[in-house]
Parts: sequence; C-alpha cells; structure tokens
Amino acid sequence: MIEVRPFAGIGAASHGWLDAHHHFSFAGYHDPERVHWGALRVWNDDAIAGNNGFPPHPHRDMEIITYVRTGAITHEDSLGNKGRTEAGDVQVMSAGTGITHAEYNREDEPTTLFQIWILPTARGHKPRWGARPFPKGDRAGQFVPLASGRENDGDALWIGADARVLGATLKAGESATYATTKDRFLYLVSAHGAITVNGVAAAARDGVAIRDEDQITVHAVEDAEMVLVDSAP
Repeated sequence: MIEVRPFAGIGAASHGWLDAHHHFSFAGYHDPERVHWGALRVWNDDAIAGNNGFPPHPHRDMEIITYVRTGAITHEDSLGNKGRTEAGDVQVMSAGTGITHAEYNREDEPTTLFQIWILPTARGHKPRWGARPFPKGDRAGQFVPLASGRENDGDALWIGADARVLGATLKAGESATYATTKDRFLYLVSAHGAITVNGVAAAARDGVAIRDEDQITVHAVEDAEMVLVDSAP
C-alpha cells in the first residue's frame, strides 16, 4: 500500500516568523485519519524566519529528530547542551523524563527543516541531546541511517524507539532500493525533487505513506534529497 499525501493538502499554519506545515495532527490542526503512522507521531515541515525561533518549552517521553534542509538551527536546553546544526545535518533530542529546550534561527536568512517526533519504546529514560554532520555525498545513491534505535546502524544518532530515520540523495534518473518487511510503517518525503516510489509519483514535500511492502524502489525524476522513517506498528 502506497498513499501519496500531497503537500497542498496537509495542515498549515502561518505565525509570521514561522510557516508550518503538518503531515499529522499537531497544535491547531487535527485530522482523525492522520494522527500517527506506526510510531511516527509528528512530521512538521517548518520555515523559520531569520533571527527568530522557538523559546524555551518542555517535552517528555518523545524522540525528536530535526533534519535541517537549508540554513541552520541553534539548540539550547536545560541539560546545558548548546549546538548549531547546519543544512543536511541532524540533531536528536530524547526527551525522556523531561527536558526544556529552545530552538532558534540565529541566521539572517530563513531556515527550513523537518521536525520528526517518534514515540519511544519505553517511558522514563534519561533525557539526552546529540547532533552530527551527515555529508550528502555519503548518502548518494543509497539510504543511510541518520538516527536509529538499532545498535548496528553505524554512525546514526541513537533514539529510544523501534525506528530508523534515513536519508538519501539521487541524481535525476537514478534509483535506490530499501528493503523492509510488511509489518513496518514507512513514511517518505522528498525535501526537493520529484520522485516515484514503486512506480507511484510524488512531488517534492509530498508525504508518501507505505505499508505491506517487502521493499521500495525510489526513482528520481529530478535531483532529489529524501528523508525516510521506518517504524514499528
């Protein structure tokens, strides 16, 4: 089953400094048919104006992954962590027993990012934060784990969930295959570039919900940069 959810039809909210689009129910947007996809609870497509951002606010028992598409985001939290994550790179915050954080665009130009929330496998673990660069060249032509709850996923940032967040870049005309099992829930978004997934067409920033598939083959109609979440039911 492959369902394309066009970008134009997902939730949207404009706050002046923040242009937000919600693939799943979030804040003032609620769609009972789109509350989660397996353990994937939130996928927000945000544009944050320069020198603006989210002031300190708390989270608990959620795995929060930020994939920066353009610009950079600066993180500060109640554990004393501080860091700046640039385009193409990833940060992960495991909220666990509770953490307060702020996310600011300290740049003069807008920052665009995907913010992804995944339900943890267990509650009450110790909160943590981490970030690392993921050169796009390392993802050329293949899906590479960026964040994962699996121990054998190389340099991926750890998350306390039965899930993987993967990235891939493809040149127009190239394809990449990802093996899965029919009990997994996959959700794929192309940050830019039109693609097909097992022959089903999707435009940039469309959501592609996938289940009951043994594998997917993604073909790039245009140069494409993709993020894929593979989660438990």
